[in-house]
Amino acid sequence: MVRLITSPVDSLFSLQRSLSDTMLSGRPGSGLSSRGDFPPVNVFKTDDEYAIVAELPGVSKDNIDIKLENRRLSIQGHIDNDNHENFKPVYKEYNVGRFSRDFTLSSEIDTENIKASVADGVLTLVLPKAKETRLRKIQVN
Repeated sequence: MVRLITSPVDSLFSLQRSLSDTMLSGRPGSGLSSRGDFPPVNVFKTDDEYAIVAELPGVSKDNIDIKLENRRLSIQGHIDNDNHENFKPVYKEYNVGRFSRDFTLSSEIDTENIKASVADGVLTLVLPKAKETRLRKIQVN
């Protein structure tokens, strides 16, 4: 497992991946085994929340499964083969098969209010920070 922390201040959120949990096709020519982590993600933050944005081209909403167990957030799914009638593949760069990506969330994330949406091949998960960990301004009297 690899742990990525953007800075000591940002240790509220740790991003992990495990090769054993990244169940990619591995078939020669599939492209999945040589691509590295899939799906590729970007992580953004505000004072109140984090967002994980994952590229999932060609993956329908019904083929995405998101689970949270013991602060481990898992994105799993399946990319179906393109079915082009009367054509046989000659060369393929588009990935097909199963994928999995895991993230370990810190205790500062409000796991009860995580939201997910998908549009135009992009999955967005919004992870709000727990109220007690959010930045707040204290007025001086």
